[in-house]
Amino acid sequence: MGYENSWVEIDRQALLQNLNTFRKLVGSKTKLMAVVKANAYGHGLSAVSALIEKSGLADWLGINSLEEGRDLRRSGISLPILVLGYLPLDGLRQAARFNLRLTVYNLDTVKRLAAIGGTKRIPVHVKLETGTHRQGVDLEAAVRLARFIKKSRNLILEGYSTHFANIEDTLDRSYPQQQIQRYQTMVAHLERLGLAAPIKHTACTAAAMVFPQTHQAMVRVGIGLYGLWPSRETMLSVRSLHPKLELKPVLSWKTRIAQVKEVPPGSFVSYGCTYRTTRRSRLAVLPVGYYDGYDRKLSNNGYVLIHGRRAPIRGRVCMNLCVADVTDIPGVKIEDEAVLLGRQGKEHISAEHIASWIGTINYEVVSRINPLLPRVVV
Repeated sequence: MGYENSWVEIDRQALLQNLNTFRKLVGSKTKLMAVVKANAYGHGLSAVSALIEKSGLADWLGINSLEEGRDLRRSGISLPILVLGYLPLDGLRQAARFNLRLTVYNLDTVKRLAAIGGTKRIPVHVKLETGTHRQGVDLEAAVRLARFIKKSRNLILEGYSTHFANIEDTLDRSYPQQQIQRYQTMVAHLERLGLAAPIKHTACTAAAMVFPQTHQAMVRVGIGLYGLWPSRETMLSVRSLHPKLELKPVLSWKTRIAQVKEVPPGSFVSYGCTYRTTRRSRLAVLPVGYYDGYDRKLSNNGYVLIHGRRAPIRGRVCMNLCVADVTDIPGVKIEDEAVLLGRQGKEHISAEHIASWIGTINYEVVSRINPLLPRVVV
């Protein structure tokens, strides 16, 4: 690496392997959307999107914001891009200029889009509310939106989508089945009114793997693309359905040792004096902290890998620093590599490990890695 204190490595082969796994799973007749929102779940928006487009394995990209779409277009990405999140009204003209498709669920948004005009019609996807109660509209509002879109010379009704509430964190499939039924009923009603849309999509990673009936015209694969399971429950379900299906983690996060010091027994370590040594100890100071995305709840809780062995975090994680105990790891010196997330030798630290230590999910662990840290494809 160059001069960075910590960096993220992206395994090209692992990413392509996961992409190919989902390509085979959904088949050639279903479009595959690679969801790269939130800086590609922390993996690096530009680098990951370029690899995906070059592979030819995905048909669309899914993002959250105008800024992400603008950056992708400026970097040369030409795949169809659907904005899954909210776009402020004053950003709609730019979205049209960058040839972004939009998820819509507000009449105000649709009216503003229709007034923009231009040489190209703007494709939109209506989000249907089936039971998650976040974004989305009920049937009555969907009819109003779809009718307005159909009548507009500047808009194309391209898709109907929805999202599942608990398809990931349960083995009980009753609620997802109810949502599937609601979606199908709503779409059927819209089609009877002459308001059909060619691209129907409901499936996230978990649905794509567990509910083949959700594949329809397109699936949206997010967390699984990066080799991470949506949940333990999803993993158990998939292994019973597809015993040979594997996901390979794509991301490693590394730093280098900034200082090695010896301290006597009874020494306090880091802010707050929350840890006190019980023996003469060797400590490795690491130039990474909660600003970088290394959660403060890892204080006295997590560990890193140094020389292929576990080194526990001692004391509080600071804004830009943390401290690991290397007393039992011989030969540790300044500039040695420390792995925060990933594999070193026979040991590994997964996003799931870190998530369990800090009481969250793997999505949050990877997506909160500071986007300013360099992403390096290896």
